[in-house]
Amino acid sequence: MARPRKCRRVCSMPSNSSFAPMDYQEEAERVVMAVDEYETIRLIDLAGYTQEECAAQMGIARTTVQGIYNDARRKLADVLVNGKLLLIEGGDVDLCERENAGCGRKCGSLCCKKMQ
Repeated sequence: MARPRKCRRVCSMPSNSSFAPMDYQEEAERVVMAVDEYETIRLIDLAGYTQEECAAQMGIARTTVQGIYNDARRKLADVLVNGKLLLIEGGDVDLCERENAGCGRKCGSLCCKKMQ
């Protein structure tokens, strides 16, 4: 029997949940990035966290962060190279009680909320 997924702590929901090329066509392919994948990109690439710091912030193992981060980067590359629509949605996350506060390395969390 597989272990249940552990919720990942997220400081805030993305302010923009979709991105598309300027010449986007309605019938173009879509890539869906989970909120936890977005959070690893935000923490590692934008905020400059190490994978260990990111793991501590999100309340998960470093090896889990590495897998999430690799998946997120692959999706970003697909979107950029192939001109696809990117949607950021879903995942099992703990949303910080101080949403949009940019709480940084000492973020608290509430109960797990499954994002639909």
